[in-house]
Amino acid sequence: MPTVLGFEGSANKIGVGVVRDGTVLANPRRTYVTAPGTGFLPGDTARHHRAVILDLLQEALAEAGLTSQDIDCVAYTKGPGMGAPLASVAVVARTVAQLWNKPLLGVNHCIGHIEMGRLITGAISPTVLYVSGGNTQVISYSEHRYRIFGETIDIAVGNCLDRFARVLKISNDPSPGYNIEQMAQRGKKLVELPYTVKGMDVSFSGILSFIEDAAQRMLATGECTPEDLCFSLQVKEGKAGMETVFAMLVEITERAMAHCGSKEALIVGGVGCNRRLQEMMATMCQERGAQLFATDERFCIDNGAMIAQAGWEMFQAGHRTPLQDSGITQRQVSTPVRAQLVGTRDRQNLQLGKLNKGGEEPTSPWAAGVVMGTCGPSTYRTDEVEVTWRD
Repeated sequence: MPTVLGFEGSANKIGVGVVRDGTVLANPRRTYVTAPGTGFLPGDTARHHRAVILDLLQEALAEAGLTSQDIDCVAYTKGPGMGAPLASVAVVARTVAQLWNKPLLGVNHCIGHIEMGRLITGAISPTVLYVSGGNTQVISYSEHRYRIFGETIDIAVGNCLDRFARVLKISNDPSPGYNIEQMAQRGKKLVELPYTVKGMDVSFSGILSFIEDAAQRMLATGECTPEDLCFSLQVKEGKAGMETVFAMLVEITERAMAHCGSKEALIVGGVGCNRRLQEMMATMCQERGAQLFATDERFCIDNGAMIAQAGWEMFQAGHRTPLQDSGITQRQVSTPVRAQLVGTRDRQNLQLGKLNKGGEEPTSPWAAGVVMGTCGPSTYRTDEVEVTWRD
């Protein structure tokens, strides 16, 4: 029964988690919160993490009812993320591993999100929509690797939300995205935004530039309220809301599912907490006869348990990170990671077909240029966005 300790600190969240054989024993977390209208700088964020990480470690062990002797492995976020916060957490992980004489594992942050989502929801081999402050990707699994089908070509969707919040000086506590979602429920006027899907990729920088320019002008003339702008970018329950941005994300996820013949979709990352995004994804999945899997803020938002879980799977598969290779990288992506870690739990009902008797995986359908489904008009888009999409 291996027990893994996980350290996560790639952005403004710092977390320490403990996982044992698929059970989350502890998952405390702290957030570096800055003043409204500002973001978080790498150096300041790293100082915050250094100030609280040892307290979090003690809290995690106490919550799990364990001591250092009960830990079998120490995992940490190797990347991607912000350099200074990553480095500060990696130093602590290396130190703890050496002091306790435990093996060390550097974990890909993106894979941590996916594996945590699979653990909590029970999804087997889903098409993944990974949406956060630093990442926006549509990912699927094939031949021991996660493959990126589509992604942002400029800024991440979470970064778009965060920078919009700075324009309106919306509070960063507990997060800009959450506060935008709450304000949007009081909005009434929908401001038309650019809809930018380029093949399987999306672009958010133009939307941000448009709304940054429109915000000051329209607010000054009384054409709309801050709540209306949040409504246009975000959501009002049961009505149009972050229709443009979320519809773009759901569209490329739907295309990937059609291409793979997938019957499962999983949302991970901090933006994945958004109820409207989950609602739109659920509508798309229902229309396709598929199932949606999602989690709440405990596991969508960066946390230590997701690193511990990915580390647990790597540990079970025989992976170890030598001390000389235990650095960090800010730009590590999910595709180079050979996902032997997932072999510890058989992937039944693979979207690409079942494993053959010899254990080899089937040939990917897209390798032969096969498209296994189609996408048509969808009710997850409002009428206004649907017309724009069709035009």
